Amino acid sequence: MPDAPLGLAFVGCFTTERRRARGQGIDVYRTGDGLDGWAYLGRVEGLTNPSFLVADPRRAVLYTVQGDGADASAFAAAPDGTLRPLGSAATDGTNSVHQALDPTGRFLIVANYASGSVALLPVRDDGGLEPACHVLPLPGDPGPHRTEQACAHPHHVVLAPDGRHVLVPDKGLDRVFVLAIDGERLAIVSETAMRPGAGPRHIAFHPRAPLAFLINELESSIATCRWDAEAGTLTPLHLTPTLPPDFFGASTAAAIVVTPDGRFVYASNRGQDGIARFRVDAEAGRLDPAVWTPSGGRDPRFMTLAPDGRHLLVANEQGDSLVEFAIDAVSGDLTKTGTRPSLSPCTIAFL
Repeated sequence: MPDAPLGLAFVGCFTTERRRARGQGIDVYRTGDGLDGWAYLGRVEGLTNPSFLVADPRRAVLYTVQGDGADASAFAAAPDGTLRPLGSAATDGTNSVHQALDPTGRFLIVANYASGSVALLPVRDDGGLEPACHVLPLPGDPGPHRTEQACAHPHHVVLAPDGRHVLVPDKGLDRVFVLAIDGERLAIVSETAMRPGAGPRHIAFHPRAPLAFLINELESSIATCRWDAEAGTLTPLHLTPTLPPDFFGASTAAAIVVTPDGRFVYASNRGQDGIARFRVDAEAGRLDPAVWTPSGGRDPRFMTLAPDGRHLLVANEQGDSLVEFAIDAVSGDLTKTGTRPSLSPCTIAFL
């Protein structure tokens, strides 16, 4: 097990014509002084749409699902950035879009978007994966959108701060499911309905207050929810749009990020191509919109905090770029501090 960060960044890029993609797999970088200081180390090719990456620092293992495919893959990361394949395993679903490790590191939990299920894959001692030991179809009636909500579409897998629950926003059913791992099976603890047609996509927790922020893709909104860890339930409290009031074009919401101090929330808009910044009123359980910043490229699909927690990294999928913003500690305002080319980037992970 590594006893210190390896200083590596991994960028997953879409690869197929169906995704209008130009990427070639997973690009590997040595991190430096800001994004402009990253050094390119190499690439893992032969993957189909490595659409989301999860790093396990305990084992120095990187996991990816393959968008529009049916497998999850694991790689052992060396200090020089080399990724050694540990094999792939079936998710028993199609178009796996997101995954998370359970707190014990025994399972990889995978959202199968196209087939409407959540899979539980055992993790071997070396970090490799076994085929799914349980697949849970998500029940419910589809939302009203004729093309985007034809069936269940789980889009995110997030561990609750208590470590006992797994939250899965479902874009197709306009619901957020709270799950628990029972032995080698997944069980539904509760579910929370959003407005019809909202299209729940991703969710992020406040670092201290019992709040979670749910971004709705189709409605371009964020629902602030009360989280009850004891009962494993979400209660919607407040809804706010992610788009500026003077924007009238087509756009969908994508990523959501909460700052480590819990004071600010950021959301990305694909179409408007901006990053919305909100101030958190934790006592009232609401978000107050403040300003919108251009994302620096087309279709900001993904965002994450840099390891220092003081910079926001944005992957502009159709803009073929990674953009770095410094976060003002007082106002939360974003200042562009770096950019680098990247073909069809859709996810970033660190080790």
